[in-house]
Amino acid sequence: MNWVLFPLTFAYRAGSWIHHFLYDLGLQKTNKTHLPTISVGNIAFGGTEKTPLVIQLLSFCLDKGLKPALITRGYKGEWERAGGVLSDGKKIYGSWHEAGDEPFMVSRRVLQAGIYVGKNRLVSCRRAKQDGFDVLILDDGFQHRRLHRDMDIVLFNPEEKVALREFVSSLRRADIILVKESGRPDYKKGIRLRFPPAKIFSYSVKNEGFFSSVDNSPTPVEILKKKRILAVCGIARPERYLSLLGEFRLQPLHSLKFPDHHSYPLPSRKKIYATFQKIEADAILTTEKDVFKLESLAKDRQVSLYYNRIGLQVDKDFYREISSSLKVG
Repeated sequence: MNWVLFPLTFAYRAGSWIHHFLYDLGLQKTNKTHLPTISVGNIAFGGTEKTPLVIQLLSFCLDKGLKPALITRGYKGEWERAGGVLSDGKKIYGSWHEAGDEPFMVSRRVLQAGIYVGKNRLVSCRRAKQDGFDVLILDDGFQHRRLHRDMDIVLFNPEEKVALREFVSSLRRADIILVKESGRPDYKKGIRLRFPPAKIFSYSVKNEGFFSSVDNSPTPVEILKKKRILAVCGIARPERYLSLLGEFRLQPLHSLKFPDHHSYPLPSRKKIYATFQKIEADAILTTEKDVFKLESLAKDRQVSLYYNRIGLQVDKDFYREISSSLKVG
């Protein structure tokens, strides 16, 4: 399968290289947002912990007394084409169907941040500025050269063998490269030597706990260990989620994996409940991105539903660099 996909991904990367080359030559226009703008992105297809970093950056800005807004496409949401305001920092105005699952997840975690959704991100930036926000966090923005950014942050895992959107050489555009910690510390040194202008920091994924979907209250892992669990997820790399459960010695009776951003239509919910009954489970455990899509199933069938949150452990110097860029103490 890798041999089949290689020509396709290579062609995609070649097209991407031409696209960025035109921007480098100044033949394509970059629009200024007129607000401090930080982009969070990657060069791989699929999830690379961008959303947990976005959440932490929004929270960091709020702690510094700033008013941050997230600018995001809202992938697969109903507002993706026309655009919309999911949150003005005071109230959530839409659902995950409208805004997309990841923006909705962020809105529930960082209530005081603005969340602006839509394919035309320049329009979203202008709306955010009009609404009084003073810092923009551009989600999945490394390839979106149409917008000027003051800082490009790229998450990169050199050990993971996945399809890439761009050639690794594109990391030369990054201001900060966050390298996932691994058993090969020489990788970080190699990246520093190859891309000397960029600041290189390490990060690792951490579990921030398990929670009940009923009231989002923390649930000790010892309680979950006593339950017969069906694991359900619809994310880019489900094996990482199941591996995380294994780190906490949680052994689901069975797991159901769906495509990334899965909306869980009725046939999917029927399949989940049929499996739940078949294995005689007494709880469903899912991800934070999936939990609100399964709440109706849990309510209708009176099923216990739990989820876990993940965050990032990042070098302390990383946030000093962000503070310096934003000129905050």
